[in-house]
Amino acid sequence: MNSTQKLNSQGFLSQQSRALGIEDWPSLMAHIQKLPYGRNTHRNDLSLVLTENRGTCSSKHAFLKSVAIENNLHDVHLVLGLYKMNQTNTAGIGNILIDAGLDYIPEAHCYLRINGMQRDLTTLQADFSNIEKDLMLEKEITPDQITEFKVIYHKEFIKKWIKKESIPLAFDTIWQLREQCIEALSKPNAT
Repeated sequence: MNSTQKLNSQGFLSQQSRALGIEDWPSLMAHIQKLPYGRNTHRNDLSLVLTENRGTCSSKHAFLKSVAIENNLHDVHLVLGLYKMNQTNTAGIGNILIDAGLDYIPEAHCYLRINGMQRDLTTLQADFSNIEKDLMLEKEITPDQITEFKVIYHKEFIKKWIKKESIPLAFDTIWQLREQCIEALSKPNAT
């Protein structure tokens, strides 16, 4: 892939990017990475990443993958990775896990694989190497799979983990703890 690939597509997301003065792929990646972390109003509307000026790992990377598709950038892949989320690799979750007596919770995280290299553009502080050693599995997905598919896949994975590891907490409790972690990450001072 040409590192200065122009965004020439007439696709909606490419046009939306150009309307903000973002003309090429590297500039778009840099812009998305600088946006604050936060959930969008509607998970399935990727254009909200730019209009609401925020996004999660899922929405930001699905947005970028969609623009890559619009512009025929073939070596950009959207990846769903499940990793052992803990205080060491996910700064900002505080004592949520410790207070619950857990070392980690399996977390679904999206990122890109570009030219064979993982790129985490969730925030400026994001670095794939922080979770790489705690990665439990990777699965390539499509942008439309960040909604229902990702949530179902993640929940099923956690249910199997609870059983396999004999975790003494119910699924609903684990999921609520996970939501508390995500909420902590959404706060302005979180990484």
